[in-house]
Amino acid sequence: MSVLFQSSSGWVLDAHSLIDQSNARCVRWADKHKSRVKCSFKKQCFQILKSHYCQSASTDVDGGNAEVLQKTDKPSKKRKRKQNELNQGEIDSQALHEKIRSVVLEGTKSLVDSAQSLGYLNGQTKTEKEPLPWQECRLAALCEMAKELPLVDDEEQAECVQLLVTEDGCTSHVDLFSRVTENKNDWGAVVTLTGEEYVIPPHTAFLLSDFTRIQPLVQHGRRFDLIVMDPPWENKSVKRSRRYSSLPSSQLKRLPVPLLASPNCLVVTWVTNRPSHLRFVRDELYPHWGVQVVAEWFWVKVTTSGQFVFPLDSQHKRPYETLVLGRYRSSANTSAGPSEMAEVPVEDKRLIVSVPSALHSQKPSLSEVLRPYVRAEAGCLELFARSLQPGWTSWGNEVLKFQHISYFTLTPAGDQSFKGKDCA
Repeated sequence: MSVLFQSSSGWVLDAHSLIDQSNARCVRWADKHKSRVKCSFKKQCFQILKSHYCQSASTDVDGGNAEVLQKTDKPSKKRKRKQNELNQGEIDSQALHEKIRSVVLEGTKSLVDSAQSLGYLNGQTKTEKEPLPWQECRLAALCEMAKELPLVDDEEQAECVQLLVTEDGCTSHVDLFSRVTENKNDWGAVVTLTGEEYVIPPHTAFLLSDFTRIQPLVQHGRRFDLIVMDPPWENKSVKRSRRYSSLPSSQLKRLPVPLLASPNCLVVTWVTNRPSHLRFVRDELYPHWGVQVVAEWFWVKVTTSGQFVFPLDSQHKRPYETLVLGRYRSSANTSAGPSEMAEVPVEDKRLIVSVPSALHSQKPSLSEVLRPYVRAEAGCLELFARSLQPGWTSWGNEVLKFQHISYFTLTPAGDQSFKGKDCA
């Protein structure tokens, strides 16, 4: 279980443990030979021991006159603006922050206090200081190259799904770019794809592509009860760092959500703290798809000792992100999916508290916290995914990014842990 504690305020999650649960039993294929291994996501990725800011004086999770956390970076050579010199975007952001500040502060304190009483978020770590794993992700570039390949013709559309590993352990003929790839086994698989090794959890399906090649996902024929997306929002920080390609908000309307969503599908979108992005999702994107907003939640990022990773009132960066939740309201021409389920009400202003990954753009899995709001055996889809989850279908041009073997520690697994199971 990744849920360490739950209350009316929300949840405290252990994002690392859920990844490890997904990959506890894997088969590593090499030259058609298989060996049994356990794949553990490297612990140092989730060892955020202290705030990204050094101690000075502001508000911490306890809400008292704690010491503010000031940035330790070298002074910027840019012209410093006067304290009251805010642009309109910053004014809007501050107004939005003031509306939810007490919800975040009081809810986080309650959840962290309860988790600490159970022995969690106590700041202890068994991991030695090790450098973060790093792997240059070439997946987006490969997607661009794949555009030069011919599209699958109509006769081949029926074969838009393929197995990850054939009976003889072969993965050399897997078409990652124009077919949905499935691992239907009860075991995870460590396989070589595009010349690199990746850890593929059990019961997963994925398509590596961008907008121009998303059609196989639609042709797959599945309707989903839960759709989660983490769009690559445009912002100045991303443009400066060039860590990934951003996407204009208007392009998100091209996503074929009405063709993928079942009636009453729960649609969840990660949104930056930029008010214009939030307004776009609520007032343009969701109405365009026929999705009705039902709630807003907040992911609160804390250290291993339960402190905010950034000052709550920081002008530079907030310690939380917003999730907008909505229900897809099917129309007459999109009613061909599964029979409608009894809608489960979604509470507003809930918090998800967890230690974030130190790896940029890696979000915690929402599978356990969202489970009560969808039907049993729900079909789940993640758009703009950068990792895989058991029981989910995932799409994106970096869909395997955090499945690369460099992020895992592999250890041999004895026969006892695999007793009575078929790993082929």
